[in-house]
Amino acid sequence: MPDLMLDSFDVVVVPFPFTDRNAVKRRPALVLSSCAFSQKVQHSVLAMITSAGQSSWPGDHLIEDLDAAGLPSECVIRLKLFTLDHRLVIRKAGALAVTDQKKLRLAWKDVLAF
Repeated sequence: MPDLMLDSFDVVVVPFPFTDRNAVKRRPALVLSSCAFSQKVQHSVLAMITSAGQSSWPGDHLIEDLDAAGLPSECVIRLKLFTLDHRLVIRKAGALAVTDQKKLRLAWKDVLAF
């Protein structure tokens, strides 16, 4: 999707590769980069969104407002970060609610060193 307008806290659907097999699945991800950065380079910095409940990572954030995020079931934002070319973004699903944004910032303040 060239010229896609993405901003911080947008939830997008992207092809997500598996490290243990040659397969790709459509998965949600959270945009972390600013609109200015994303527009300039046509890439966004993303964080993984997963429904995996069997394991947890430091800083995992349970999304409370699923409707705003455009997600059908319980998910967490996980501190697995990557960049992705906008041409690979399948669609925008929604955006993280303001209350979830605030809680995510608190959850990650002791994890990220900036």
